[in-house]
Amino acid sequence: MTKKRVFSGIQPTGNIHLGNYLGAVKNWVDSQDEYENIFCVVNTHAITIRQDPKELKKKTYELASMLLACGIDIAKSNLFIQSHIDEHAALAWILDCHIPMGDMSRMTQFKDKSVKNPKNVNVGLFNYPALMAADILLYQVDDVPVGEDQKQHLELARDVAMRFNRDYGECFKIPKPMIPAVGARIMGLDDPQTKMSKSAQGENHAIFLLDSPDVISRKFKKAVTDSQTSIVFDQTRAGLYNLLSIYEILTGKTREEIESEFEGKGYGHLKTALAEVVIETLRPIQENYHRIHKETGYLESVLYNGAQQVRPIAKATYDKTKELVGLL
Repeated sequence: MTKKRVFSGIQPTGNIHLGNYLGAVKNWVDSQDEYENIFCVVNTHAITIRQDPKELKKKTYELASMLLACGIDIAKSNLFIQSHIDEHAALAWILDCHIPMGDMSRMTQFKDKSVKNPKNVNVGLFNYPALMAADILLYQVDDVPVGEDQKQHLELARDVAMRFNRDYGECFKIPKPMIPAVGARIMGLDDPQTKMSKSAQGENHAIFLLDSPDVISRKFKKAVTDSQTSIVFDQTRAGLYNLLSIYEILTGKTREEIESEFEGKGYGHLKTALAEVVIETLRPIQENYHRIHKETGYLESVLYNGAQQVRPIAKATYDKTKELVGLL
């Protein structure tokens, strides 16, 4: 049977953290054998917020190195940089011309980012979902691994694709969302009501993948819990539930096994055990990252080859879209 094709992208802004890893990257790595995979460093999306050019380039290659270090296997998956394939931006313009203003104005991420960056509310930020739709639709993908916060954008991509197919003829495959049952939304250690974020200011908010063992232990010790004593999976106890969810994903143990393991023990035992599991999980990733990031020629070759592999798919989709709307 032909494997289903999936597409995922991640921005090269800030530093990749445990929430990114558990909510997205680990799932990409674990499912590589099941799908035809297209993974992208979406650096064009990043410039909706003003970036230092040298820093953006540096972060782009750092993120690519980290994805490879986490286990993206170039024998099973294509990895490339978004800006290396011009059809992303070109298709986004055609989609812009077929998305009603009302649909775009309802996107919650535009509202959130506008509040966070009031001095740079630009047209690109408003049109961000059109570029995301272009990323996905270019490659005729079956499924798109997304977190809950991106599901609205995928629904927009589906809507514009269906309308386009209806009005001009069959062009785009309609993608379906893939939302993992566990780990789709890892919360901040200092505020378990808020999703773990690259941009949060608190020093104990996120575990970054390059954090040292001492830093990881310190952050977990300071993680917010509650005044109760039992260690059980209870979604109303947000801080505890977040820690247990991380432990569940990384150990592969059932919830019953975990509750039994910590029965009669305090939060200190859980935080120590969790820190140890995270440290051991990140140790080989950090070692791989430092090795890969030094091999500049290898990294550039991987990204070039990844783009070469997927470019024919992107070009074929864009050329068909142009033809259907009457562009020469």
